[in-house]
Amino acid sequence: MITEVLKPSELHKIDPVFGQMSFDNHEQIVFCNDKYTGLKAIIGIHNTVLGPALGGTRMWNYANEWEALNDVLRLSRGMTFKSAISGLNLGGGKAVIIGDSKIDKTPEMIKKFGEYVNSLSGRYITAEDVGTTTEDMDNIKSVTNFVTGISESKGGSGNPSPVTAYGVYMGMKAAAKFQFGTDNLSGKKILVQGIGHVGETLVQHLTNEGAIVKITDLNQMRLQEVSAKYGATIFGGADLYSANVDIYSPCALGATINDETINRLKAKVIAGAANNQLANDAVHGQILKDKGIVYAPDFLINAGGIINVYAEIVGYDSAEAMRRTENIYNTTLEILNFAKESNITTQDAAMRLAQKRIDERKKEIASK
Repeated sequence: MITEVLKPSELHKIDPVFGQMSFDNHEQIVFCNDKYTGLKAIIGIHNTVLGPALGGTRMWNYANEWEALNDVLRLSRGMTFKSAISGLNLGGGKAVIIGDSKIDKTPEMIKKFGEYVNSLSGRYITAEDVGTTTEDMDNIKSVTNFVTGISESKGGSGNPSPVTAYGVYMGMKAAAKFQFGTDNLSGKKILVQGIGHVGETLVQHLTNEGAIVKITDLNQMRLQEVSAKYGATIFGGADLYSANVDIYSPCALGATINDETINRLKAKVIAGAANNQLANDAVHGQILKDKGIVYAPDFLINAGGIINVYAEIVGYDSAEAMRRTENIYNTTLEILNFAKESNITTQDAAMRLAQKRIDERKKEIASK
């Protein structure tokens, strides 16, 4: 067997973490592997200045480990700013499990993952995300207390998706108010991409208000089901990005606003539940601004879920969680107006507000 020996000057080319473009001074990256259960997972802890890193565990059939690493880096960073801008005393973290949740996931695998979470002694607290469920969180609870989103029967707040959807709805109404002069969505043409738990609940809110809702998803059975349930129209065009709609709401995976799609957009507002909707925050945020498209920063308006599970940590009730989530409307308007006054992108405006809170906390800690 011949083993290639790399020169010192070539080592940076395979730097697995620090060389990643999405690495942003993350505090800790944990690689988890267990051959008996088939677990391959990565936990990303981005920042714990404001508190322990809370973020869900996503299970996805990534093409390779580099893709999984990039995802957990981007997602954990986003959680830092999501908690900061929402006024929560939490840091940012996220986890990904590599595999198909419909085929590969077992209770034993999920419990083993929980043991890895427990080994971090509270620096990272997990919750459900794409590919994981409340039942999974209950299984994790059997091996660690550092988990939220457990079932109500076990003292938790249950599935956070409805609260996430409500926050997105509030953020969308605020963005509509800013762009169109009214937050009344009746008659507005809205395309919802991705109708999982969050997307479906959002469709319910929108149709109840009288919006003209089009839906798209990879799962054709879900499309038929949601369409029949709420009277939403299944989008049948070849290019959803050039659809003639007022509002585009990405609620599936991220980076749908990219070099290939951004110049095809006809929507005047982007407001959805997906994380990391902009493939490149700076570049695509500026293009949206130049095109006059109002972008409601995703990490702000999809914060309802983390607001809800935070209640399990600090003890406030569901009514308070909904009140805090409803306030996403006011914060969104504040950020959109700040962006306009400062002649910066809405993404930049939201990041500055979140970073300001983190920096102020750093100063408090340093002065003690």
